[in-house]
Amino acid sequence: MMGHLTTRYYIAFFDDAINVLISETTGWAPTLPEWADKGWADVRHEIDYVGEVAAGVIVEIYGAVRHIGRTSVQADFEMRRLHGGQVAARLKSKTVFFDLAERKSIPLTEAMILRLKDAMAAAPAAQ
Repeated sequence: MMGHLTTRYYIAFFDDAINVLISETTGWAPTLPEWADKGWADVRHEIDYVGEVAAGVIVEIYGAVRHIGRTSVQADFEMRRLHGGQVAARLKSKTVFFDLAERKSIPLTEAMILRLKDAMAAAPAAQ
């Protein structure tokens, strides 16, 4: 209606990016039996809208793990216009590993922590 990407779409795009980053960095795959009843809950989002994204502009999102907690992962994301690479928005997020049956946070596994540490070591420095 305003001719640009609205807040609800920024959230959806960033939510998808969080799921991809979590899956790639922890090995979590919701369709595999070993992950049954385990998922993630976003508990914090801080978004800075840097530049307008007009309707129809294609964007890409880059993310990196910045902190590993006992039950959570904090990550930074940057949305950029595909053509030209200008930054459109930045997100700081906190996502908690979650027992879907018990409806409560659970500790990250040792294997997840090792994978997350490797991902942090390989990530570019925060901007």
